[in-house]
Amino acid sequence: MELLSVNVGRATASEHTDQAEGLTGIGKRPTEGPVEVGDPGPKGTGGSGVAGDEICELRHHGGTHQAVYAYAREDLDRWEAELGRPLRNGEFGENFTTEGLDVNGARIGERWKVGDSLVLEVTSSRIPCRTFAGALDEKGWVKRFTAAAVPGAYLRVVEPGTVRAGDLIEVVHSPAHDVTVSMQFRAVTLERELLPGLLAAGDALHPEARRKALTYVEKRGTPA
Repeated sequence: MELLSVNVGRATASEHTDQAEGLTGIGKRPTEGPVEVGDPGPKGTGGSGVAGDEICELRHHGGTHQAVYAYAREDLDRWEAELGRPLRNGEFGENFTTEGLDVNGARIGERWKVGDSLVLEVTSSRIPCRTFAGALDEKGWVKRFTAAAVPGAYLRVVEPGTVRAGDLIEVVHSPAHDVTVSMQFRAVTLERELLPGLLAAGDALHPEARRKALTYVEKRGTPA
């Protein structure tokens, strides 16, 4: 399992963002290493955990539980075949493009060691937005991406470190529950009946996903 590239974005103008200044950092590109990765701080005040990566819309992006976004090269390749166009590393806005790692099958709370010292913990899936659709310029993209349920993973930083392309990735902890990135994504999008099951992931689950699950349980209860 390998880190193919570390990708960072610079703030650029876009007509597809709700951010007041009309800027987005979604267009990420591979950078020459090494790159420092650490906890950026609480959502709303902290941006990306990857040094040099700019996040412009802090209401829904960045912060401790979304410090790093990872997407598998294998999934990019599948999208290439479906869309009939090349997709470079970083084109989905991911900080880490991986190879040989089942990103969407990773369990919430799973921990990855990247390189010599960085340790990350899976917290949730990425949710597609208008900016993502605009950047890809594909008709009906949000619906297509949602239906595929291969969203990639957000991670928090457990131990900061410095990484570069070519570093090995090792799964150093895998929780006993079965709440995967893909399941969490399906639960908060098209299959809300799965929401109660997310609570099995405990405190590792992204706080926003946990609130959605608790609200669902309070209103409807768990299935019999």
